[in-house]
Amino acid sequence: MSTAPTTLTDASSPSDAPPPSRKAPLRALVLRLHFYAGVLVAPFLLIAALTGFLYAASFQAEKIVYAHELTVPVGDGKLPLSEQVAAARKAHPEGAVSAVRPSPEADATTRVLLSGVPGVDEDRTLAVFVDPYTGKVRGALEQYGSSGALPLRTWIDGLHANLQLGESGRLYSEFAASWLWVIAGGGLVLWFGRRRAQRKVRGVSGRRRTLGLHGTVGVWAAAGFIFLSATGLTWSTYAGANIDVLRTSLGQATPSVSAAAGGEHAGHGDAPGAGEQTGGGVVGIDEILAAARAKGLGDPVEIVPPADASSAYVVKQVQRSWPEKQDSVSVDPATGRVTDELRFADYPFLAKLTRWGIDAHTGLLFGLVNQIVLMALALSLVLLILWGYRMWWQRGRASAFGRPVPRGSWQQIPAQILVPLMAAVAVLGYFVPLLGIPLAVFVAVDVVLGEIAYRRGKRSYGARVVGPGESG
Repeated sequence: MSTAPTTLTDASSPSDAPPPSRKAPLRALVLRLHFYAGVLVAPFLLIAALTGFLYAASFQAEKIVYAHELTVPVGDGKLPLSEQVAAARKAHPEGAVSAVRPSPEADATTRVLLSGVPGVDEDRTLAVFVDPYTGKVRGALEQYGSSGALPLRTWIDGLHANLQLGESGRLYSEFAASWLWVIAGGGLVLWFGRRRAQRKVRGVSGRRRTLGLHGTVGVWAAAGFIFLSATGLTWSTYAGANIDVLRTSLGQATPSVSAAAGGEHAGHGDAPGAGEQTGGGVVGIDEILAAARAKGLGDPVEIVPPADASSAYVVKQVQRSWPEKQDSVSVDPATGRVTDELRFADYPFLAKLTRWGIDAHTGLLFGLVNQIVLMALALSLVLLILWGYRMWWQRGRASAFGRPVPRGSWQQIPAQILVPLMAAVAVLGYFVPLLGIPLAVFVAVDVVLGEIAYRRGKRSYGARVVGPGESG
């Protein structure tokens, strides 16, 4: 939603208007799309920006709110992991152990994750926090997702992703993400198309000052908006599914380590059902962890017990800050032998890129710096939306939407540009349906209204003329 300051003119002073250009119809089309998309999508973007700001701040808030569960005084030596798990199970015998995250730092607790706990949603686990030095249970909280989100961050995450409305609510965030890059990219085109006409914000007032602020902040933040849009779509409902299919067809899907026990002991031994072989099997959880350490898996790690008698333990690194630690191994519960290894360095390129993009989008990749940048982008988007609506108000609305450019601008674009452009839009619309469907509706309505106005002999603009680099 960024444009350069320009001078408003009317039909009585045509000499002030920019000279006609072969690119003028394309700029007019971009302006029209930028304005209408900005007006109609802005409420969704505003919600996404505000909730995104809260989510970026929730990482630090979580450390404060749950300090008792997350941290402990540093002791002389940590207990065996099996004893820590036993302490958690004594305090919380309900459900089954689905994973264990050993204390990754000297002052951090161990998390024993329980699934199937009554009163806890199926997509969440009960995290039992254990003092690794004393075995004392310091509390239990619901945990969601691989990033280990606790109740505060989980709630804000749901607010940002789906407005706490479940799967149907995810359409709002996908709609916003689908259009954010279009609005930001259109603003860049308008800004650089009118670069020579830029004027300093200082010394001007009213709408031109608002326009200058809108354009300047928009240009600086545009790259961040496009990044957030692209990464947000990777795990959306419809576009995300299409992206997954495309990655799979290209051989770029995210791989996973084999959980089969393998070896001559596969299917034998006393490996019980999911989650309970954490100390009483042929090989205990401490030996499993030692086998993973021997393969170079440093903290933080998560140990997933065998799903059944023919499965292996899976030990995987869960550090999603830079540098990423995502290596994983499978360990046979009967022998303690590593049966499979998967290194993050061996991931396909697009799988790595997706992992980095998602972690940067969620504020994990670069820690506090990442979170501050996300909060700055969120605030920038809020300001741009407010300035955009203010410009619309300050200009004086000739109609419901102010008619920034006449209808039918797309008809004046040269065929050698229009045809490839329409093909690109069609492909994007297929892969990103919440962009393609609204865009098709917009074009259809625009054409119909333009035809009606033409048949009635009305001009789409009246006496007002707006430079092709001006925002609505």
